[in-house]
Amino acid sequence: MFSGILDPEIQAFINNNIGVDISKLALQKNPFPDADWPEILNQIAAKTKAKSKLPTWFSAGNIIYPSKISIEQTSSEITALYKSRLVSGDNLIDLTGGFGVDDFYFSKVIKAVVHCEMNADLSEIVKHNFGQLGIENTSFYSNDSTSVLKEINQKFNWIYIDPSRRNDAKGKVFMLKDCLPNVPELLDLYFSYTDNILIKTAPILDIAAGLGELHFVKSIHIVAVDNEVKELLWELSKDYDNEIEIKTVNITKGKEEHFNFILDENVNAEIGLPEKFLYEPNSAIMKSGGFENIGNHFGLKKLHQHSHLYTSAEIIDFPGRVFKIENYFFYTKNDMKKFLQNQKSNLTTRNFPETVENIRKKWKIKDGGDQYCFFTTDANNDKIVLICTKI
Repeated sequence: MFSGILDPEIQAFINNNIGVDISKLALQKNPFPDADWPEILNQIAAKTKAKSKLPTWFSAGNIIYPSKISIEQTSSEITALYKSRLVSGDNLIDLTGGFGVDDFYFSKVIKAVVHCEMNADLSEIVKHNFGQLGIENTSFYSNDSTSVLKEINQKFNWIYIDPSRRNDAKGKVFMLKDCLPNVPELLDLYFSYTDNILIKTAPILDIAAGLGELHFVKSIHIVAVDNEVKELLWELSKDYDNEIEIKTVNITKGKEEHFNFILDENVNAEIGLPEKFLYEPNSAIMKSGGFENIGNHFGLKKLHQHSHLYTSAEIIDFPGRVFKIENYFFYTKNDMKKFLQNQKSNLTTRNFPETVENIRKKWKIKDGGDQYCFFTTDANNDKIVLICTKI
């Protein structure tokens, strides 16, 4: 199946053209007449995409890639590693195996992994790649996941599912019931084969909507990378009927920012006027909706019930961006002319009636520089501007 692509000369050609514009390369004559030129181009495009997202695959020899779109949709190694920290035990079955990035990391902590993938060609690609990567504790099934569960007919420590958000009839979808497989419909079947289920969903899925479709939810992980939410992970435990923990993480090169809280915990953050420091929660916390929890936990004051910006007189270690407030004033024509017109600044709006684009255009403010300006509403419902420096 892969003999042509794995030819040493073709592999060398692929490696020598990483990053090259595929549209321009496609106009050239195929230097390998006996090989499929579109497939070679696909390998170059997909491997280029994998360079930063999948460095283990990129660095290994004789790896076969599926379509570039499949690489774009697969988990990154960063998020796959995080998921591997959530599971343990003797066996796990992945009902939606895909390119196998999650299973590669599951195989490091689970004794036996089952990779289930409907697409026979993709299943063969992953099996080949795992051989190249030295993974020996994974078995491969190319069939409908429900059929595979019934065929194997054993209890698993974990079932992992990343439902496809592309429905043949409805196009791109986000509700779990519209994804494939239909997890809400199949949950009872799944729990006859395991006590623990881990589900990956798109970051756009509303948490309340997901909770409305699932039961036995124990915790929800909101995973951000470099302050961009990448995945929601739902931990389900059979017959679980207790409080649900929200776990947020923002993974950066330097560290991981964690903040956890109990969903629907009755807490209220204090509201107050700007003090010396300003805090903006990272994107994972913003997605979680834990705006009262974060303020209460760190003893911070919210600038306004709906602004989601926080302040304190003394600086603290905070999971998000931290600024020193150099000046703040009411949003008036005179003060804008005095302090910001024709300047360079990084602008953010929170609970404010105008967009960043409109503010820039109206006051001729250029983007960039070391100054950060927040346009927001304070505790007295006044529109204010905070001029800050980043810490």
